[in-house]
Amino acid sequence: MTQPIEGDEFFEPDKKAVSIYRALAHSLVGLEGVEVVVSKSQVAFRARRGFAYAWAPKHLMKSDVPVVVSIALREELHSSRFKEVAHPSPSTWMHHLELRLMKEVDAELIAWIKRAYEEAR
Repeated sequence: MTQPIEGDEFFEPDKKAVSIYRALAHSLVGLEGVEVVVSKSQVAFRARRGFAYAWAPKHLMKSDVPVVVSIALREELHSSRFKEVAHPSPSTWMHHLELRLMKEVDAELIAWIKRAYEEAR
């Protein structure tokens, strides 16, 4: 995954974070109606509403985690992969995963995000 993709500038100059982000974003940017919105704090993936957010913890605190992805779903999922699950509103559960390696962007993670994408449409 060496091709630039919208949003990867957010993770520069950390080459590892850029590679992880590209692996993640590559599966999402081609989905119908997906918009990538880069802000000072995160890269949001939207399809009518936000469904996944990638961010770098080291921008906010001391951390060795290159990328965190937060997935918005209507119900809580249970997996040991989640660092934290929050319930910020009655209709939304936020699932936070720390990504340290490109191989962690796997079929299971992409399936969760695509589920969130379908719910956001």
